[in-house]
Amino acid sequence: MYVLVTGASRGIGKSIVRCLLADDQKVIGTARSSEFPGEFTGNENFEGLHVDLAKPESLTNNLKPIFERPEAPNVLVNNAGIFEDCEFDEDDNDWLSNWDKTLQVNLRAPALLSKWALNRWKKEREGFLINISSRAAYRGDTREYASYAASKGGLVAFTKSVARGYGEFGISAYSIAPGFIKTDMAMESIDIYGEDYLTRGMAFDEITSPEEVGELVAFLASGKVPHMTGSTFHINGGSYMI
Repeated sequence: MYVLVTGASRGIGKSIVRCLLADDQKVIGTARSSEFPGEFTGNENFEGLHVDLAKPESLTNNLKPIFERPEAPNVLVNNAGIFEDCEFDEDDNDWLSNWDKTLQVNLRAPALLSKWALNRWKKEREGFLINISSRAAYRGDTREYASYAASKGGLVAFTKSVARGYGEFGISAYSIAPGFIKTDMAMESIDIYGEDYLTRGMAFDEITSPEEVGELVAFLASGKVPHMTGSTFHINGGSYMI
C-alpha cells in the first residue's frame, strides 16, 4: 500500500505513520509547520510535506499533484484537524470566523483531498479512504466546541456517501471516531482538569493511547475488510457506545 496521511508529525498522525512504516508501507505525511520525527525522515519509505490545510491554495499546490503522479497513494488518511473554542456570546464575526476555519481544516480540506483521490482510484478500481472523525460527531461536544463537533459529524456523513457511491469501483471508506487520546492536545486538558476527570465514564481508568488508533488504521489500510465500508470504528475507552 501507498498511503497519504495528513497531520503526520505528532499525536495520532505520528502513531499512524509509525505503524504504517513498521508494516513496510510507503507513506507521504503532511504537517503545517512542525518538523517530522527523525525516525520518519531517515526512513526511505517516508516523504514529508509542509501544507497548511487552512489555506486552499496550499492544499491545491502541494497535494493535488500527488494524485497526478505515475504512482499515487491508494490509501488516504484524513487525520489533520483543529480544535478551537468559541463561545456563543462571542462577536458574530469572530464566531463565524471560528466556524469557517474549523470547517475548512476539518471538513472542506479532507473532502477536496478525497475528491482528488477518488477520481484517481475510480480509474484504477481500488482505493481506501480513512477519515479520522471524533466521538463528538455522535455525542456532541461542549458548547464552545460546537463547530468542531459539527465538522466531525459532517466528515462521517461524507464518508458514508463515499462508501455508498464508490463501492462499485472497488473503493472502501471508513470513519474512526476517537474519544480522548493521550496526545499533546489531551495532555493540556489533563494539566487543567486531571486525568481522573477525563477518564470519568470510561470503562478503563486510563486514556486511550494513540498507538491503538495507529494499529486500527494500519489494519484498515491493509485491505482485509473492504466490505466494512461505511462503518465507523469507535475507539473511546467505552465512554460512549453506539
